[in-house]
Amino acid sequence: MRLKITAGMIALSGILALPISSLTQTDERHREAQREQDAHDRRHHNTAKTVGGSAAGGAAVGALAGGGKGALIGGAVGAGGGVVADKVRKHQGVKKRERRMDPQ
Repeated sequence: MRLKITAGMIALSGILALPISSLTQTDERHREAQREQDAHDRRHHNTAKTVGGSAAGGAAVGALAGGGKGALIGGAVGAGGGVVADKVRKHQGVKKRERRMDPQ
């Protein structure tokens, strides 16, 4: 009887340990994908291009709509939108790299 309980406990602990090991692999894969995406972005200055281009576009629209003050406000709004767009782009890039690294 005691042997059955011990064997059952060992089997249960083995089954419960599986998700923990897969989470560790997922975390490692995510960190690696994030490092690769950050390195790629630094090499190509993608963040600066996205935020700068959005700020320039916002400033141009603001200048047409409201002169100098409108350009300042438009540039700030454009830069804020560029930061959000860059975060979304990076997140999508990391997810794409994770799928590429997935062994399945």
